[in-house]
Amino acid sequence: MQKMKDYEFWFVTGSQFLYGEEQLKSVAADAEDIAKKLNASGNLPYKVVFKGVMTTADGITKFMKEANYNDNVAGVITWMHTFSPAKNWIRGTRLLQKSLLHLATQYLNKIPYDTIDFDYMNLNQSAHGDREYAYINARLQKHNKIVYGFWGDEDVQKEIADWQNVAVAYNESFNIKIVRFGDTMRNVAVTEGDKVEAQIFLGWTVDYWPVSELVEYVNAVSEDDIDAAYKELASQYDMVQGDNTKEHYEHSVRYQLREYLALKKFMDEKGYTGFTTNFEDLHGLEELPGLAAQLLMRDGYGFGAEGDWKSAGMDRLLKIAAQNNATAFMEDYTLDLRHGHEAILGSHMLEVDPSIASDKPRAEVHPLDIGGKDDPARLVFTGREGDAVDVTLSYFGDGYKVIGYSVDCHKPEAETPHLPVAKQLWTPTVGLKEGAKRWMHAGGGHHTILSFALTPQQIKDLFEMLDVTVDFIE
Repeated sequence: MQKMKDYEFWFVTGSQFLYGEEQLKSVAADAEDIAKKLNASGNLPYKVVFKGVMTTADGITKFMKEANYNDNVAGVITWMHTFSPAKNWIRGTRLLQKSLLHLATQYLNKIPYDTIDFDYMNLNQSAHGDREYAYINARLQKHNKIVYGFWGDEDVQKEIADWQNVAVAYNESFNIKIVRFGDTMRNVAVTEGDKVEAQIFLGWTVDYWPVSELVEYVNAVSEDDIDAAYKELASQYDMVQGDNTKEHYEHSVRYQLREYLALKKFMDEKGYTGFTTNFEDLHGLEELPGLAAQLLMRDGYGFGAEGDWKSAGMDRLLKIAAQNNATAFMEDYTLDLRHGHEAILGSHMLEVDPSIASDKPRAEVHPLDIGGKDDPARLVFTGREGDAVDVTLSYFGDGYKVIGYSVDCHKPEAETPHLPVAKQLWTPTVGLKEGAKRWMHAGGGHHTILSFALTPQQIKDLFEMLDVTVDFIE
């Protein structure tokens, strides 16, 4: 599993000197208590670190610069406990290059009618302090998130947690490196894109390497390493020989493990976090990576078939946001158009991430009928039931656009004994006809990333941070 950095989020509170030193100490104590209890709740995936009360433009600017240059900081959380003149925040906020969450909350969740006095009013001015602060963020056109409500409520903490995962993905987007083994599939339009534009807006580095370079790594894998990988595979999945001879089955599985180990070593040595393959460009390889690609996706690497580096980058990015949970490269394959059964059968001939499996995957070997290579091993399984999002990244002359919709996922209505692939059935929540037409009008492709772990709001938040248009069909 690819290890994620142990990120933290810096939390500051806005106020001003007019309230006096004693009041500012009270503000700091309240804010520190909130940070401590948010961490103790167990509901946040990343630590919140209280960094003090901000009262001057110079102090705020210095703080934002420090947040920018600390690689362990994924984002900044602000709260206006009292009234903080928003002009103080202009310079620092304009300089901030990390994700920003405005927590519009109050230390107490009620009005203490029996005891409320002017001292309380002076110290609990979030109701209008947050409006002053929010105005300047809107004026600066800052892509900040606003979470509103009592900080101690679980629903508010869930919103913070969802944003933290998105903020980490935003930060990590600029570290994504995709290796293309070969070019995109010949004559296909939707997998094309501007790689320089992707690096400018999404932060992705996309490089080409000839398949011959990978072949050298494949041929260098030791039999001992393959033995160990085979033993581990057999402990995790069902090994189904089927109609194959023992020799043919084991050779195919072992060759896929050889490719898996080679691809992993190649990417790790050169700093890549995702990759593409192309069945039209396999010179020197016995098989198209199938099981190999599935195991790498399971480990958190991004993947795109037919040279689709945009999907490889999206796969990696959304895996980060989802903490590599139930998020998979997918392809619209075939349709059920019967009234009452409308659905898309999603799959790919080989490369479907086992993180979405509802049953124990089976390692099987079957002909591929495309690419002219040997029969590849692959994991065969059935997808799951539940709510998910399905998204794609398309390139147009004026930039990138994310297209997506919410989907209801189901298991196939029957077995497919003559189609030995991993498969997932889904229906857009707006309906198949409406969803598919709007998807196609928007220019969405056939390769997608399906996630059971992410929400539509997280998709919108993430790409708003990246300044990429989102057309979410609802």
